[in-house]
Amino acid sequence: MTVLDIDTPHGPARAHLHPVPEPAGAVVLGHGAGGGVVARDLVRATEAAAAARCSVALVEQPYRVAGRRSQAPAKQLDAAWVAVVEHLRAGELRGLPLVTGGRSAGARVACRTVAETGAVAVLCLAFPLHPPGRPEKTRLAELEAVELPVLIVQGASDPFGMPPAGPARTVVTVPGNHSLTGDLPALAGAVESWLPGIL
Repeated sequence: MTVLDIDTPHGPARAHLHPVPEPAGAVVLGHGAGGGVVARDLVRATEAAAAARCSVALVEQPYRVAGRRSQAPAKQLDAAWVAVVEHLRAGELRGLPLVTGGRSAGARVACRTVAETGAVAVLCLAFPLHPPGRPEKTRLAELEAVELPVLIVQGASDPFGMPPAGPARTVVTVPGNHSLTGDLPALAGAVESWLPGIL
């Protein structure tokens, strides 16, 4: 693994690179609002992507690198994310078809910025469809705006809701809640079987 500090408009971000030999593609994943890149579902998704011959970059947002726990505003998250992906596309991941995504808040960032990042698909782990107990505050529009293939791996009892499938949107339900740790092999299987069809 290689760790890169990457300048963004909102301070340095950090990318944890997991390259594979002769990659077929690349996957760039962001973390959730309160967690980091060591979340168990992100680690397992990284292993699954590597098994599908994809190099992976796990990205820490600048607020996390700076040691802050509270999440930055959406516009700052999006701008920092785009800067990191552009850096990786010009360098370490140059020439590879790129899947962007993340867990929870990181998945939302990837959906909102899909046009700017040039991704070919989006991988969402535990997409937070609405705040717990507030289904009227839906974020479905962020998913609906993505016209590329999307894979959502969602816990069956996730209090943040269950996103609907769509024409290019596959939803795989696994046992457990928003942490996605109830059945990590099922998560890995979903990721590993979806990626080759995208790339």
